[in-house]
Amino acid sequence: MLYSFTEVSWIVFQKVGFTMKAKTGVILVMLAAFVYVAAQDAEAEQNVVEELLVETLVKPETCSIMSEMGDTLQIHYTGKLLADGKVIDSSLSRDPLVVVLGKRTVIPGLEQSLVGVCEGQKIKTTIPPHLAYGKRGYPPTIPADAALEFEVEVMSLIQVTPWQKMVNDVFPLVCLGLVPTLLGMVGLYLYNKANAQRPGKKAKKRKNK
Repeated sequence: MLYSFTEVSWIVFQKVGFTMKAKTGVILVMLAAFVYVAAQDAEAEQNVVEELLVETLVKPETCSIMSEMGDTLQIHYTGKLLADGKVIDSSLSRDPLVVVLGKRTVIPGLEQSLVGVCEGQKIKTTIPPHLAYGKRGYPPTIPADAALEFEVEVMSLIQVTPWQKMVNDVFPLVCLGLVPTLLGMVGLYLYNKANAQRPGKKAKKRKNK
């Protein structure tokens, strides 16, 4: 079948036009996918926290006494997932939480954030996963490798007394030092007891002879 020049031109135009449209569509799809992936990566980077961040929201006019290890704090807090802001726990509807610094009663990141604060201070702390619940998470509330954000208000601060501090610092060391001594005394007692029994057995054998 023979086509006129006009018909051939129209067929070529249609094919070229279709091809260009197809290519344009593919390019647009790829561009949209690239933008989506870039947005997801940017959001993921924002949610990746590698170190503990502490921001002071409210600080009282006088802050002469600051918390140290061994002190007892009463705090109100609200904890959230950093990724989506979902509240995971809050003390606002109950009594303040009592935290003794150094006793590991809360996650490490929160405890570290509470060192160096004063009564009446309010802070916001961003806690990386390795100072929170790590790779295990806390199902079903906290997923694995989740960064957390806490807003904390220090309601009261009770300083540890010098005597308590000495006991807390020295007593574990004394106990650790006493362990070898006690083991040695037990070993010596058993050794002496074993030696004391041997002469009696020998004497009994002689009588039998």
